[in-house]
Amino acid sequence: MLCSKCAANLPEGSQFCLKCGQPARVSANSAGTQVVTASLGCSKCGASLPEDAEFCLKCGKPVSSPAKNTADQSAVEVLPPTLPRPKPKRRRGFLVFLLVILLIGVIVLVATSDSPIAQDVQEMVGWKHDQIILDGPFSIGPHTFRYYKFSLPEGSVNVAIVGQFSAEADTSTPANRKDKSKDDKNKDSDKSKDSDKSKDSDSGVEVYVLTDAAFTVWQNGYATSSLYESGKVAVGSVQADIPAGAGIYYLVFSNKSSPKTPKSLHATVLLRYKSWLPEWFRIMKDRFWNWLGLN
Repeated sequence: MLCSKCAANLPEGSQFCLKCGQPARVSANSAGTQVVTASLGCSKCGASLPEDAEFCLKCGKPVSSPAKNTADQSAVEVLPPTLPRPKPKRRRGFLVFLLVILLIGVIVLVATSDSPIAQDVQEMVGWKHDQIILDGPFSIGPHTFRYYKFSLPEGSVNVAIVGQFSAEADTSTPANRKDKSKDDKNKDSDKSKDSDKSKDSDSGVEVYVLTDAAFTVWQNGYATSSLYESGKVAVGSVQADIPAGAGIYYLVFSNKSSPKTPKSLHATVLLRYKSWLPEWFRIMKDRFWNWLGLN
């Protein structure tokens, strides 16, 4: 017997197609039978079914294959369990935040402290710099001056210029040796003392720290403001604060007030500052600007 829908061969007495479930129509002219081995049973009517039956031959109920069910269950069991998403740990984030705040506090404390340990750390990391402007003897002629130009890099803070100097009349010149011989021949002790006092009074110099613009004005003989001015002294200390940031400055030793007497001086002057920009960064920046032709 053949199914009227899918043309499957059906066993004798089948009321439904075992492939598509279509009700079977018994034909008198149908011929041929199919021998099957019953190994399944319908869960509704209990009819015996072939192994490959998908629908019951008696009631048309879909057949559930034990092997298929077992495979489906095995597949389900193999799947890994779904794990819940871990929630963010607020406590760990709070501890990290506290550590960052503590680290920033330590950096600020070391950068602003004047303690010896903090100063050593600043020198080690390259924040603190001591630049020698002048260290040694030199001389200045009468009615003239001598200057030393220095500059501050970008990012400089806590800038100061410090040092000491001493001056005396230079007796090594021929004019001064002649004056000295005359004084030695003078038998009047009072006049000799007056001459020594006069010589001592003419041993002083004037020391200035000027900005670039102020130095131009002062050099042309006009009065101007200064960052430091010693007055006319023979011995003195240089101590002046300089504004933060890049700039060009001048350390000036003036003997303009002495029209005849040259001076011999010895000075040690340092420029001290802190810079938050590393030295390598400034060097690379300068090289880049030079490469562009902007410097």
